[in-house]
Amino acid sequence: MTDNTTPATGEDDEISLLDSLQVVVENLRLLVLGPLAAGLLALGISFSITPTFTATTKFMPPQQQASGAASLLQSLGALGGLAGAAGGIKNPADQYVAFVKSRSVQDALIDRFQLTERYEQKFKQDTRLELDSNIRASSGKDGLITIEADDKDPAFAAQLANAHVEELGKLLSRLAVTEAQQRRVFFEKQLAQAKDSLVKAEQALKASGVSSNVLKANPQAAVEGLAKLKAAITAQEIKLASMRGYLSESAADFKQAQTELAAMRAQMARAEAEEPAAGSGANSGNGSNSDYIAKFREFKYNETLFELFAKQYEIARVDESREGAVIQVLDAAQAPERKSKPKKAMIALVATLATGFALLLFVFIRHALRSAAQDPNSAEKLVLLGRAWGKALGRA
Repeated sequence: MTDNTTPATGEDDEISLLDSLQVVVENLRLLVLGPLAAGLLALGISFSITPTFTATTKFMPPQQQASGAASLLQSLGALGGLAGAAGGIKNPADQYVAFVKSRSVQDALIDRFQLTERYEQKFKQDTRLELDSNIRASSGKDGLITIEADDKDPAFAAQLANAHVEELGKLLSRLAVTEAQQRRVFFEKQLAQAKDSLVKAEQALKASGVSSNVLKANPQAAVEGLAKLKAAITAQEIKLASMRGYLSESAADFKQAQTELAAMRAQMARAEAEEPAAGSGANSGNGSNSDYIAKFREFKYNETLFELFAKQYEIARVDESREGAVIQVLDAAQAPERKSKPKKAMIALVATLATGFALLLFVFIRHALRSAAQDPNSAEKLVLLGRAWGKALGRA
């Protein structure tokens, strides 16, 4: 008897497909009319929403071209790594998208169009958030950047999209973004420092008061060679300092640069050791001659550095003028003729489906509770569940 009744009890507890279909059919009117009414209501509400218009502009960011200084940088080994440290932009398009979303561009637009009052915000930070929600900037595989601006006024949406491109151009004029621009800024600073040092060395040389016939005892060629070697060592040290920013000390290029620096320092040490012996006979009786030669050497050293940096600065300027920082607008934003939001059909469809799912879930839960109330064991469990729920809510 027990073995025969147990499977029957298990079958009674299961909800078969036919039972589910019966529940759906019994509540068919509710499951059809309810979602339909919700969809019609959502459609009616969507007509009262103020339409939003989206204006779109596309532009091509500044293109980085191959540098015309590559061969000269290689020939100047010691200075060749300086420009490389300045480059390294992996994805320029994504960088320009970040510029469009930057706070500098947003603040310029907020002040330009008085967006704080337009968006009815109290603080500029909240205005930035509102502006960010109305602007979308993205880059495509074709290298073009698209800016979409939303607003209730189609004409203002177009102005806002185009203004982003204009403010981006102003921002780029203050930044060194491209490889040539970064090289130009770097060598411009180095050139200014070298010029100051050269002026000081020239003034010190003139103040020595020694005539040029002193150079007969120490040939000018030897002094210039030593000064150029010292300048090369300084340039190599700058190169190593810049390489630490993008290479580890175990890298092959870094080790090679260290080896070259050690070789140049050894050569400098030998040259300085040989110089006193070569000029001791001529300068032993005249300390001013030695002072003049030291100042002349310092002058030639700064002169060599100045010439190196001046050459690289001019090359960087030429490369910068070639690639430029010009933003080329492919499609300027125009006042859209059709609204982009709200999408009435989509709103009605989503409301209908969501309401239908909610009602279907409600129908099954209600049926399950009614079935459980007819079973004494389940009814007792429901009573206990109600008490526990009341206690959790703080009710007696």
